Parts: sequence; structure tokens; C-alpha cells
Amino acid sequence: MGFLYDTTLAGFIILTLVLGGAAAWSTGRACALTWRPLFVLVWFIFLLSLAVRFLSFALYGGTLLSIQHWLIAFAYLVALALAGWRVTRTNQMTSQYRWLYEKTSPFGWRLRPGADDSIA
Repeated sequence: MGFLYDTTLAGFIILTLVLGGAAAWSTGRACALTWRPLFVLVWFIFLLSLAVRFLSFALYGGTLLSIQHWLIAFAYLVALALAGWRVTRTNQMTSQYRWLYEKTSPFGWRLRPGADDSIA
């Protein structure tokens, strides 16, 4: 048992980092594609983190009601979900409004020089 996990290291890597991480990234991407607000994404990740903790308990014999391990899983999943949401939102803004915005990084965009985004 470690600080980050309460099962085997391989179980933590497979279940939380790989499978949970992929689900969190996909959830963030899906929320961005459907233009949902961030609080909806956080709610979905809360539910996903509970599912990951239950699977850790059911498959690897971990502690079901461990706040510490749930918080670690929740923080990791939220970080990946927000990254997936932001990358997808950046691609949406710069492809759907290409005359108005340009991509500055995978996580951000800016107003094109000479463009005006104010509503008159």
C-alpha cells in the first residue's frame, strides 16, 4: 500500500491512470463538443471517480471508502478531463471561427489582429 494507491501498483496504473484517464479525457472532449459548461464536466468526473474507486475495490481488493485515495483519483481525472475539454474547445474556436481567432497553443487562442469580437 502506498500514498497514491491502496492496491498493487500495476492495478493502480491500469485502472486509474490508463482506463480512468482515457475515460476522463473522452468525457472532457464530449462535454466540449456538446458545448456543456465546466460544472457539468466536474459532475461527470465526480461520478467517474466513484466508479474507478469501486472497480479498484471490486477487482483489486482496495479500500472502498478511502477519502485519500478517492481525492487522488478525482484530482488526476479532473486534470485530464479539463485538458481534454480545453484542447477540444481550442480546436472548436479556431476552426469554427477561423476569421476571428487563431490558435496560440494546444490550450489557447487569441483574437486575430484587426478582428473585433465585440457585439455592436
